[in-house]
Parts: sequence; structure tokens; C-alpha cells
Amino acid sequence: MSIQYTVAMSAENNRALIENFYTAFQNKDGQTMADSYAADATFYDPVFENLKGVEVGAMWKMLLERSTDLKIEFSDVQADESTGSARWVATYPFSKTGRTIVNKIQAKFVFENGKIKDHKDSFSLWKWARMALGASGLFLGWSGAVQGKIRKEAQGGLKLWMKRKRIQ
Repeated sequence: MSIQYTVAMSAENNRALIENFYTAFQNKDGQTMADSYAADATFYDPVFENLKGVEVGAMWKMLLERSTDLKIEFSDVQADESTGSARWVATYPFSKTGRTIVNKIQAKFVFENGKIKDHKDSFSLWKWARMALGASGLFLGWSGAVQGKIRKEAQGGLKLWMKRKRIQ
């Protein structure tokens, strides 16, 4: 009976971890978001591919620092003793064009020792490019060249931000 209780508590703790993570996101609390990850965590999404360790928390801090008028909603939070998931929506103006982004994202998590070990966000980069770039995103946002440029700019921006903040 105590084993079942431990597993249930672990699942509930992991669910609470996801909820606290997105609540921190809503509150623009990048430190709490960063603290949710294991030291050797990994993160993947269609833009920031294959981030590791301190890069993961730094990405959230950078995005929050640069965001204006950001609105975060989350739902469908689920977790067991080792994995979890959530749906979330980020609504914000894209800084380069002023166009409104409504990005619908599916998140998957792997937990270890009460922290997020692996985090994968899935969304359509083509849909994002259409919202961010307008007609050029509609007609070219599906292409590897445009998506590669989006990734390169975002990842380069993170590296520069980390350098400025002296995060290694």
C-alpha cells in the first residue's frame, strides 16, 4: 500500500510541477521556470532545437525579458510518476513585425528526482511563420530555408543573450 501511495504522490508532484511551471510563465517568473529543470535537462521545439543544461532556463528567461504583452494559457495537465504533458497557448506580438502570434503548443515532459529532465514542445513552425511574417510566411514558411533562418536567428539570439548575461 505504501508503494501505491508513493507512486500516486510522485504523479501528483509531477502534475504540480507542470502547473507551477506554467503559472510561473504566466507571472513572467523565469527563475522559477529555470529552477524546474534538472541541471542536465534537455529541451526541444521546432525553433530552439536541442538545448541542454543552463541553455534551457536561459531560453525562458530571455523570452520573458524580451516579451511584451505576453499571455500564457495552459490546460490538460497530466502526469504519472515519470512523464507528463500539457497544452498551452502563447499569445504575443512578434517584435519584428508587430503581428499577433497565437501559438498552440503540445508539451511533453520526462521527470527525474522531482525536476523536468526532458521537455519537448510541438507546434507547426509553418503556422507560426504565417502569423509572424504574413504573406511571405504563408508562401515560404514551410521551406527549409525559411525555417532554418528562423532557427538560426533565435538560437543566435540566445547565445548572444547568454554571453551578455554571463551565463555559461
